[in-house]
Amino acid sequence: MIEQKREKTLAPEVDFSSAREMARFLTEPEAMYVGAPGKHGYLRLGFELDKDGKSILRDLDRRHPLIVQQELYFDEEMPEMPCVYILSSGGPNVDGDRYRQDITVKKDAFAFVSTGAATKLAEMKYNYSGLVQNIVLEDNAYLEFMPEPVIPCRHTRFISDTRLRVAESATAFYSEIFMPGRKYYKDGELFQYDILSVCSHCERLDGRQLFREKFVIDPAICNPRELGVMGNFDVFSNVIVVTPKDKSDEIYARTEAFIDRAKGIAAGITRLPNDAGLLYKVLGMEPGPVKKLVRAFCSTVREVVKGHPVPEEFPWR
Repeated sequence: MIEQKREKTLAPEVDFSSAREMARFLTEPEAMYVGAPGKHGYLRLGFELDKDGKSILRDLDRRHPLIVQQELYFDEEMPEMPCVYILSSGGPNVDGDRYRQDITVKKDAFAFVSTGAATKLAEMKYNYSGLVQNIVLEDNAYLEFMPEPVIPCRHTRFISDTRLRVAESATAFYSEIFMPGRKYYKDGELFQYDILSVCSHCERLDGRQLFREKFVIDPAICNPRELGVMGNFDVFSNVIVVTPKDKSDEIYARTEAFIDRAKGIAAGITRLPNDAGLLYKVLGMEPGPVKKLVRAFCSTVREVVKGHPVPEEFPWR
């Protein structure tokens, strides 16, 4: 029987008051106030080894609309890996939503985390939607965090802050995929959102800072179609791999940077500061090829770190 401990606590606050780029989106929504019940989602996941050495979801706490039921073991290449899907009972994110996700992988444990579907960001008139994530990996822990794409609708306002705390011997694979909008919706709404503010930063368990990356996309100020931003591409993926230097060197050597204009896809890789790991970016025209390339890169990471590839994606994903 799977051992799980569910100890409910008060959902932590989600505070973006220091984000200057969101200062013009602070009107209180007329329907439900910011962070109202059902608009203040919280999720806590804790993976660790049980007494038999099996990696399990030991700690689980959730607040609607965020839902996680239990871990599954379906990975054919690593059948011992617990796989968890984050679901939402509330439909798309709307203005005034505040979410927080805390994920901890204890010493020697490992896990795969994704979402059940794309994260849809609805049109917003008053406020914005915000997400805080805290991801902690202890010694020799391994995590693959590979959610489905984020789809920002017209006039979306969204901000996220992801804090990674990773032990020197651990490996974190963290990916994000951003759509330009509902690409085939009526006349299309490519890059018609108001703002996307995305920040990721990493530190060691002792607090030593490793790197920080933040991009703020405000189409009204800077056209994403400009050269050096998105150009003619529509879909953008950002992948962070925090891993020991010997592992990152091997992953880097096995990863190709390229531009294939005929197929409409491109990828690049660089090293993170302080020998923290690697940064991998993919541009494409459609989400399918981008997801496939991210998954192939994840397979390289897993082969180097764990000695197993990532299996083929389910055809319905």
